[in-house]
Amino acid sequence: MTRPLPFDVAPWSIGLSGPGLSALAHLESVFALSNGHLGWRGNLDEGEPHSTPGSYLNGFYERHPMPYAEGGYGYPDSGESVINVPDGKIIRLLVDDEPFDVRRGRVIRHEQRLDFRAGTLHREVEWASPAGRMVQVTSTRLVSLTHRAVAAVRYEVRAVDGPVTLTVQSELVANEPLTEVHHDPRVKDALTDPLDSLGHFQLGTAATLVHVTRESGLGVAVAMNHVVAGAGSEAPTVSTETSPDLARTTIRARLDPGERLEVVKFVGHEWSTSPSAPALRDRAEAAVAEALEAGWDALAQGQRERLDEYWACADVEVEGEPRLQQAVRFALFHVFQAAARAEVRSIPGKGLTGAGYQGHTFWDSEMFVLPLLTVTAPECAEQALRWRHATLDHARERAAQLGLEGAAFSWRTISGRESSGYWPASMIAFHLNADIAAAVMGYVRATGDEAFEREAGLEILVETARLWVSLGRWDDAGLFHIDGVTGPDEYSAMVDDNVYTNLMARANLDGAAAAARRHRDVAHALGVSDEEIGSWTVTAAALAIPFDAERGVHPQSAGFTERERWSFDSTRPEQYPLQSHFPYFDLYRKQVVKQADLVLALFTAHEAFTAEEKARALTYYEPLTVRDSSLSAGAQAVIAAEVGHLGLAADYLAEAATLDLDDLQGDTEDGLHLASLASLWMALTAGLGGMRHGAAGLRFAPRLPSRLTRLRFGIRVQGRTLHLDIAPDATEYRLSAGPPLTVHHFDEEIVLEAGVPTIAPTRPAPDPGPRPAQPPGRSPRAFDAAFAD
Repeated sequence: MTRPLPFDVAPWSIGLSGPGLSALAHLESVFALSNGHLGWRGNLDEGEPHSTPGSYLNGFYERHPMPYAEGGYGYPDSGESVINVPDGKIIRLLVDDEPFDVRRGRVIRHEQRLDFRAGTLHREVEWASPAGRMVQVTSTRLVSLTHRAVAAVRYEVRAVDGPVTLTVQSELVANEPLTEVHHDPRVKDALTDPLDSLGHFQLGTAATLVHVTRESGLGVAVAMNHVVAGAGSEAPTVSTETSPDLARTTIRARLDPGERLEVVKFVGHEWSTSPSAPALRDRAEAAVAEALEAGWDALAQGQRERLDEYWACADVEVEGEPRLQQAVRFALFHVFQAAARAEVRSIPGKGLTGAGYQGHTFWDSEMFVLPLLTVTAPECAEQALRWRHATLDHARERAAQLGLEGAAFSWRTISGRESSGYWPASMIAFHLNADIAAAVMGYVRATGDEAFEREAGLEILVETARLWVSLGRWDDAGLFHIDGVTGPDEYSAMVDDNVYTNLMARANLDGAAAAARRHRDVAHALGVSDEEIGSWTVTAAALAIPFDAERGVHPQSAGFTERERWSFDSTRPEQYPLQSHFPYFDLYRKQVVKQADLVLALFTAHEAFTAEEKARALTYYEPLTVRDSSLSAGAQAVIAAEVGHLGLAADYLAEAATLDLDDLQGDTEDGLHLASLASLWMALTAGLGGMRHGAAGLRFAPRLPSRLTRLRFGIRVQGRTLHLDIAPDATEYRLSAGPPLTVHHFDEEIVLEAGVPTIAPTRPAPDPGPRPAQPPGRSPRAFDAAFAD
């Protein structure tokens, strides 16, 4: 772990004093802005210095060859990688012909702040040029939550100690390089300068660049225009020029001390699978014209109002540790802005904060991110699920290629096509399909959105249910087995009867049967018969769930507890993560767990285990789990809290909270870990709040660790908002409006009336026994250490 950056601690923002040149890549991810359609990394306005320029559009990618040492049937022929679209955030400044650069001259003051309520990145700089002329530079940047295609920058320069001549160069720059995403030169070549020009256009202070990708054939247009205001004695001069990969508006002004120049830049972005240059240009320029007419103040007000709506339910208040409070809102802000205007697009693993994972979407979107959005911003969850539905044809083709029925969704993808070349961790990680089904069922349960279920949800459930029936086998004893699959733990592969996979498949099959019975007309149109529905129910009931009676625990997969244990004592600290220092074949045949797998099942299929089985499982798997994945800490926090290890839960909570802010894994430079950010919410609401959805409905079992004095959070349930206010000794439930809602507080049924607070006492925690040990050197980050001053 690198030395954490000295971010300030504030409840509704995060800021840094100084340019942070030693950790620019980290800062660019932390200060990124997005709306789910468009993402800008937190690069400095002037573009230099930078680590990784980043301007992304969700779903926009380039195709590249997939190199294999030895090919095989079913291997993807090509992969997909996110690329930069023309970058419109660059505003360069010259002060008396000397470029403003924080590496030159003298930086007197440099402040940056990401505001979670305003949805802006604000920067203030006092800088003296090498010649000694001082200016103040102030910029505020936003990616609009109300104008989907628009980002904007308000940029102001003020002369301080003498007359200056300023030159502001506002640019669109195409074909900015990515960081290396693959070592193979064939992949590098495909992703170097991937955009070919279709045209460049200029009119007054406005300019537009239109491009098409060389291989994927996607068209993109980025347009800009400006409002220029000066307080000097002479009016600024403005000129614009364009070339295939560069558009530049140049603004020159002479200022006396105290006078200022203000430039507001509006940037519009559009892309399409049909690269018609005139149509793309028109759409991008129309987006800019609309934003220009509205003006900066209206954009900023709309940003604040949209975030106010979100925070009214989604906010989580934590008392007892101010930095944890900041981290929680940081996480909630980034998750929301990754999805707010995605609109039938995916939610990539890094959101739109960086090019990590090549911009791909994985199973953790459905299992970590969507549960949060479903109960805080359900319209965002719906759009992500409709994107999955839109990729069903690709999933059906993939299933057919593998000799299976139904649909097999892609393990990592942008367009819906498979982009993973490592089949043990992709092609056979079939649990992804049940994870998508679980997100569908969770969304419908929380919202009651019958239209979605009929239009999209049922078809996903039907096709994934068909997959499971064709994938498994029956034994002579009447049990149904799913062999040769990979579960969530990436240090085990091609195993039989992975417990997580089988339990999630059971829920998928039962859920498909129930939904088909609710909507028989839609099911009939999909070719579903009563006999097929019955086969799903029978198969679900017969799914094999291994149990090691001798040890009293569920093995992660059949025979897992019989394997040789990994030699943790002889593994040095620098040999983590293990996949970077040991061959996969050795990891695959030992008892070592990269990330919560069986322990995750204890949460996602919580009704399949007794309280005693959960406690024994946590005790058994903690010494095996090395957490070489960012997905693990949140899940482990949930189960640790449930079985009574509140101190351990708090430590895992702290690790999830600081993983990106303190760059615990050393890779935040590639973008934020969106699912890990969502897992922090999961650790608080499902862990400390004890929130579960089950056959009896919504249940809570709230308990706080000693370092926290209060936890408040809200969720949306069937169109109503429910708030919990958890103190050490009692919890207050408050329903916003609508008909009564029945919940369970521990095992007590409570009927909540709108506007009438209900207070229920906290039940004593079970005696969990001794705190479980982790592998040597792999204990979670201690709560006190994570939040030390």
